Amino acid sequence: MSNSEILLAVPRGRILNEFMPVLKRAGIEPEAAFEDDDSRKLRFSTNQPGLSIIRARSFDVATFVAFGAAQLGVTGNDVLMEFDYPEIYAPLDLNIGACRMSLCRREADSPLDLKRLSHLRVATKFPNCTRAWFAARGIQAECVELNGAMELAPMLGLAPFMVDLVATGGTLKANHLVEVEKIADVSSKLIVNRTAYKTRGDEVEGWISRLRKALVS
Repeated sequence: MSNSEILLAVPRGRILNEFMPVLKRAGIEPEAAFEDDDSRKLRFSTNQPGLSIIRARSFDVATFVAFGAAQLGVTGNDVLMEFDYPEIYAPLDLNIGACRMSLCRREADSPLDLKRLSHLRVATKFPNCTRAWFAARGIQAECVELNGAMELAPMLGLAPFMVDLVATGGTLKANHLVEVEKIADVSSKLIVNRTAYKTRGDEVEGWISRLRKALVS
């Protein structure tokens, strides 16, 4: 594989499962090892000359694209809001991975009146978004950073509130948690490194156009 290839970084898990049909409608098929869970490969060729793919965590996808290691990527606007990389351009909403970023609490706790609060503790993997949202309401948010099992924080008393992504609400209900307020709607975007867009505009725009057409086909 050549360094002159366009590299597309995609997230693992649910978003990748939803993105694969779009990729295939765009006529892009990764090599067989890409869908082999036992494969130890990290970078995969495709049936399209000049395009290869890597899989990474959603947060890392944004980092790879921001620093130019990948020219294109797929990640949620939750990640884009959290990091606010100026090097990233997001030209296309892929209309996948729909969910919301929400403030949640234990079902048994008293309802939250934000107007009466000046400080609170929140568990989240989105500390920048969380602090900014509360600061806009005159509240200082003390963020306890976790990367998973966020529901355990209010359940075990680590923090009375959490900010996390909510899709169906089933996990909240199963753990006796409720949403207090929606912070933002979230969906996945196609992202582009701005320098690559300037220096390799025809190539990059070609892939953007191809994926845009696949969304409406």
